[in-house]
Amino acid sequence: MDRVGRGPRATAGETRRLAFAGSDGAVQRSREFSREALRSWQWLPTDDDEQLAVTEDVLLMVSELVTNACLHAPGGPRELRLFWDGARLRVEVTDASPVPPRLRPAGNPGRPGGHGLRVVDRLSRAWGSVPEDGGKLVWLEVASPLDQRAPDRYRHVR
Repeated sequence: MDRVGRGPRATAGETRRLAFAGSDGAVQRSREFSREALRSWQWLPTDDDEQLAVTEDVLLMVSELVTNACLHAPGGPRELRLFWDGARLRVEVTDASPVPPRLRPAGNPGRPGGHGLRVVDRLSRAWGSVPEDGGKLVWLEVASPLDQRAPDRYRHVR
């Protein structure tokens, strides 16, 4: 695990990285790693309901991106990257599959599976993928709940 900006009171403008060696435990590790990063950026703990909701949404979306890499990429995820610049959080997950993710047609919401990217699409401000090192990088962005001047916290930009 490579962490940039390790202080207990980390500041905006840093990247945190978590390297994976296979899929075993990757989702749980990614959630714990992300929760710790959000704590260091003072997203947690909080008594603010909206800030808590955004934080929980981020953890859910991290889980969805890592789960997709576990299910659809040979060898699972390669790396999780979190970048926070004070106004937005960017989450990136890399894997070895060159196949870009795509939203499945809306199906039966009661059936398990196939809903992860739809969750990301609804909760993130923006998301997408780009080729990287023979595979891909899937990213999402959310506005910081700490920036009270950002009126578009959940506005979707496509």
